[in-house]
Amino acid sequence: MVTGLRRERCVACERGAPTLTAEELADLRPQIPDWQVVEVDGVPRLTRTYTVRNFAEALALTNRIGELAEAEGHHPSILTEWGRVTVSWWTHKIRGLHRNDVVMAAKTDAVAESGH
Repeated sequence: MVTGLRRERCVACERGAPTLTAEELADLRPQIPDWQVVEVDGVPRLTRTYTVRNFAEALALTNRIGELAEAEGHHPSILTEWGRVTVSWWTHKIRGLHRNDVVMAAKTDAVAESGH
């Protein structure tokens, strides 16, 4: 299923841009149901761990996510391990979550589902 978020593009986000409200995030969460909101050093992040069969698949997924990030101009934290890849999205400039982060979480799901 291709959601609306997967079709969106990241927009330039300036320092001082508003973070997502709890209500806005709640409205968008059904499109990224496997992502968790995790707070790190007081900053909320969208985080998900993908399970793969081995390190080679983890590295390949990491590279596909990296290509997506470069294309959109928005970059996550990625932890690549044997059998899994953990991705975290947040907007550094605003120290929180922006719509871009939810868009990128949805696009990351699409990349992971595609397998290439």
